Amino acid sequence: MKIAIISDIHGNEEAYNKVMEDIEQFNPNKIFCLGDIILAGYNPNYICKKIIELKDKMKDDFQIIQGNTDKMVSNCTDELIKKTKETFPCMGYSLEEDLKITKKEYINFVKNLPENKYIEINGLKIQLVHGSPRSQNENIYPELTDKTVCEMTNNSSADLILCGHTHIPCGYSLSNGKTVINAGSIGRSMTKDKMPVYLQLTIDKNGKFFVEHKIVKYDNIKVSKHILSRGFKHCEDLAGMFLNE
Repeated sequence: MKIAIISDIHGNEEAYNKVMEDIEQFNPNKIFCLGDIILAGYNPNYICKKIIELKDKMKDDFQIIQGNTDKMVSNCTDELIKKTKETFPCMGYSLEEDLKITKKEYINFVKNLPENKYIEINGLKIQLVHGSPRSQNENIYPELTDKTVCEMTNNSSADLILCGHTHIPCGYSLSNGKTVINAGSIGRSMTKDKMPVYLQLTIDKNGKFFVEHKIVKYDNIKVSKHILSRGFKHCEDLAGMFLNE
């Protein structure tokens, strides 16, 4: 069984298309999406359309959960926009602008996604989360202690926990017997080269699994220019996040 795990697309059409080309070569039986398909990109409607098409085509072989930015957009208030502008200006103004351009049907789609899912394959219990099993917004970063990640995951009944949210790929084999893998981000990678990352997961008939993070090259400069062309306040700060360090 081969599974591709994607996360944090953030309306990035160019990155999504490049990653899906690579996934076609991997030829997975299933695709899991860990949320944040919209906000702080440049084409949320395109991404939502493609995700829904993929869901309709693959049926139960495509599984998707809600990310924190999906929730922000679909449950947005004037107070949330104001607060986000104060704490993280480029995201606040992006949120305001994305609400103007994202179709209502797509906002409703992400609003109704579940926050997590349990899936069992060949006896392997898998949990899909965005941040951590405790919260959509909790960060599973590289270099956390075993104790810290165990505390985040002790209440999960899964053997394998798949997450995103931080945009930084990493993994943990924990003393509580669980494995945690952060898939990284397709749409706004926070790796040094800012290239999209997704996860290739293979599960054998006995439930033994193997994982590999796959980096895909794409034109991040072109995407940065797309963001800059949107012209909202502080969009230059967001555009800079797509460029190599």
